[in-house]
Amino acid sequence: MAIQTRNKRSVEFSTASMSDLVFLLLIFFMLTSTLVAPNAIKLLLPSSNSKTMAKQTITVYINENYQYFVGESRVGADELGNRLSAGLAGQVEGSVVLRSDKTVPVQYVVNVIDVVNDINQKTNQKHKVILATSAKK
Repeated sequence: MAIQTRNKRSVEFSTASMSDLVFLLLIFFMLTSTLVAPNAIKLLLPSSNSKTMAKQTITVYINENYQYFVGESRVGADELGNRLSAGLAGQVEGSVVLRSDKTVPVQYVVNVIDVVNDINQKTNQKHKVILATSAKK
């Protein structure tokens, strides 16, 4: 007498749990990708119609609290010259992109321009400052 098993093995593969897992991963990556901020410093740039594009060597930010940032690191007003001269070292015609909040007084913008002009006079170079703006609506 042959003994038969009650549970028969199925050769079919159930993909229901696999598709659930794929959708959960898709939702996870979509949510986490929106949390990544490309610019760490949020600014309300002044608006303009001009569309000047230039190769940027170094970026300086001035936020609404009148704090200077070179790249993503915060610097004091007295350290600004040293950081810019280090960033512009080896460049003949480098460009400093200045991203200033529209509520910042003009004097803070002029301070950055003065620092770049001082570097130009000391090193006999032709670095320029470009003020970043947002598109006019």
